[in-house]
Amino acid sequence: MPLNPVNRSRHNVRRSRDLQLNPLFSREPVSVPRHALPDGPMEPDTAYQLVHDELMLDGNARLNLATFVSTWSDPQAQRLMAECADKNMIDKDEYPQTAELETRCVHMLARLWHAEEPDRAVGCSTTGSSEAAMLAGLALKRRWQHARRAAGKPADRPNLVMGVNVQICWEKFADYFEVEPRYVPMEGDRYHLTPEAAVELCDENTIGVVAVLGSTFDGSYEPVAAIAAALDDLEARTGVDVPVHVDGASGAMIAPFIDPGLEWDFRVRRVASINTSGHKYGLVMPGVGWALWRDADALPEDLVFHVNYLGGDMPTFALNFSRPGAQVVAQYYTFLRLGFDGYRRVQQTSRDVAMRLAGRIAELGPFELVTDGSQAPVFAFRVREGVDAYSVYDVSAALRERGWLVPAYTFPENRSDLAVLRIVVRNGFGHDLADLLLEDLRRVLARLERQPCPQRDAGDAGGFAHGTETKEPRRPGPTEP
Repeated sequence: MPLNPVNRSRHNVRRSRDLQLNPLFSREPVSVPRHALPDGPMEPDTAYQLVHDELMLDGNARLNLATFVSTWSDPQAQRLMAECADKNMIDKDEYPQTAELETRCVHMLARLWHAEEPDRAVGCSTTGSSEAAMLAGLALKRRWQHARRAAGKPADRPNLVMGVNVQICWEKFADYFEVEPRYVPMEGDRYHLTPEAAVELCDENTIGVVAVLGSTFDGSYEPVAAIAAALDDLEARTGVDVPVHVDGASGAMIAPFIDPGLEWDFRVRRVASINTSGHKYGLVMPGVGWALWRDADALPEDLVFHVNYLGGDMPTFALNFSRPGAQVVAQYYTFLRLGFDGYRRVQQTSRDVAMRLAGRIAELGPFELVTDGSQAPVFAFRVREGVDAYSVYDVSAALRERGWLVPAYTFPENRSDLAVLRIVVRNGFGHDLADLLLEDLRRVLARLERQPCPQRDAGDAGGFAHGTETKEPRRPGPTEP
């Protein structure tokens, strides 16, 4: 039956609209500039697909055994993060409940780290441990400056003592805030800071000693209590009072749960401040960190800014300003979701996986363990002497063919001769994935053993170092022999 004029008009409109619904990959615009704004808008689905397709070239985050950063979380945590993505963490009076959750997290951490008065703890969230470390360093410097000026002494040559294994954020702190970094080099089988080596570099201009709980190079804990005791002795002998900051980016969220007898936190009198990464073993997606001080005296008042918060006073101390409240909310969710025993089970499982995998890799024959994952669930291993067909860089590249991201790098001075591979075990990397990695490692070794000589060296590692970079601010990149 012929269409009446009205139906014919509607039919023509439908046909016209149908012609606009082209297949996704034929949709306009045909060409999009890479480094300039397009001339006009495009369909949201088209823009999404363009970005989505390029991101397929990224590595699989769950197979990234280089990063310490969380790559898995509950869907409910991700939902809360999406709901809070538009909340600005700095706007305390506009988002008061997000600010309240931040305060609760600080109090929870203060109890976890044995603060004497956890309900009056001084602390804050940050974008990660890098910002937290810089805030702690600034507090050490300002506290030292006040003491020097009060004594009528010069305050223009501060120094900070730390092992050469510290994360690069401490190198940045020293460079940006004009503090002399005094690095204790590695020697022999000593891969981190020791009490004797720390005290040897301290003097009246030392603003503090950084002790690392979970070295990025090998996962080992530095002996915080022993370092503090050595500094107690230094003060008794010389009158020089040097505080300790604990960089617990990883270990501060591990040791309280599975190493409860280890004294490294505010139980140690000389520990003035602690930082950790909520987005590492705090089990939150990036990026959130935490900085806490023993008490108000450890954080000079002239570093703190005050904002109006619900008609009251909200002190704030941060380098960053605007940032989403999503990660802080996710941290509070995770604290509620897991509780103490949940965290204990997660961290113990990660350590169990790390130690089992380290032992199985040692049994293969060509490798020698540097650490075994018995502190932070992280371990490093090297190619044994006498294995001449391949290098750690060959092994790293071969595993990458299967999607595994396992970094290879050299240790810093004075052990730049030591080239290792490192595996970081995190929540979401269980025994099954560890077994798959082991099978792939066996397969690539069978091929690598047929090489006449190593095909790759440190120059092929690129920037794939994850915190094990050189301590030369003007010479970036991984350490090299």
